[in-house]
Amino acid sequence: MRKIYRVLTVILLNLLLLFAPVLETANGLRATSLKRLPTPLSVSATSNKFEADVSALYCETNLEQSGLKRSVFEYAYKGYLYLLEQHKLNRSNVISICDFSQSSRSRRLYVVDLENKKILVNTYVAHGRRSGGEYAKSFSNNRSSHKSSLGFYITDDTYVGKHGLALKIHGLEKGFNDKADRRNIVVHGSKYVGEDYLKTNRINGRSFGCPAIPLNDVDDVIDNIKGGSCLFIFYPAKKYLLGSKILNS
Repeated sequence: MRKIYRVLTVILLNLLLLFAPVLETANGLRATSLKRLPTPLSVSATSNKFEADVSALYCETNLEQSGLKRSVFEYAYKGYLYLLEQHKLNRSNVISICDFSQSSRSRRLYVVDLENKKILVNTYVAHGRRSGGEYAKSFSNNRSSHKSSLGFYITDDTYVGKHGLALKIHGLEKGFNDKADRRNIVVHGSKYVGEDYLKTNRINGRSFGCPAIPLNDVDDVIDNIKGGSCLFIFYPAKKYLLGSKILNS
């Protein structure tokens, strides 16, 4: 029996010597693989920085006191950062937000200076006549719909047309606002929007889909946002929030 044990012991030792390098390599690979696994800390850190930046900008610019919800500004800022990363913006110091979840009686257009953390202009803005009455509820990208189109835009050059000074804008979101050029959707002034109009009317007037603003504010608004800045037209439509490639990038 002792001879059998000795033989088995020798065989076992030889097997251990034979497979030792393989086991060592496998353990080394496992350790290396574990070291290379991405930790959630980097993702969390990025998310935390975004949240911190949004909170700081939102508070310092007094947007809450002006009626803009933090969630709306967060959507706008996220899209702005995406466009900035894609080198789409010629003017990165300013962002403008039309919040169509608010009443047309509210000053729901915000032009925000991101560098100096202040609101440059806070005024009225019209939605499309077929988008709704006091509140906009329906949106379209189709020609002759007379509805507003949601999403992110880039501002372009100015021109003088039938409404006076106007600003061309280009829709960046396919299926939501990319037909803005063909629809002649521009920023322009109008008599049917503003404080004077509300003195004799229950709600502000409505456009054919353009974000029309009070005549008194045209020069100021257009001068601050023309030439390649980010414009965001918002409404919490589920189809848009889930379908926007910019917001879900």
